[in-house]
Amino acid sequence: MPKKVGELIRRLKKAGFVDRGGKGSHRNLTHPSGVKITISGNLGHDAKKYQERAVEKAIREVPK
Repeated sequence: MPKKVGELIRRLKKAGFVDRGGKGSHRNLTHPSGVKITISGNLGHDAKKYQERAVEKAIREVPK
């Protein structure tokens, strides 16, 4: 079962990303280390597989 867009955003925020806002259903999140990611879709919608992979990659790129 696919994750929800809201779940992906919560995971990013837990990893230290900050929501810089966006237009419409897009959310731009950045990490103080310089990693950036944009997530599209309303919070209750199912996330696409490529979005889930992009979130995993962004979290891995953040220095520990």
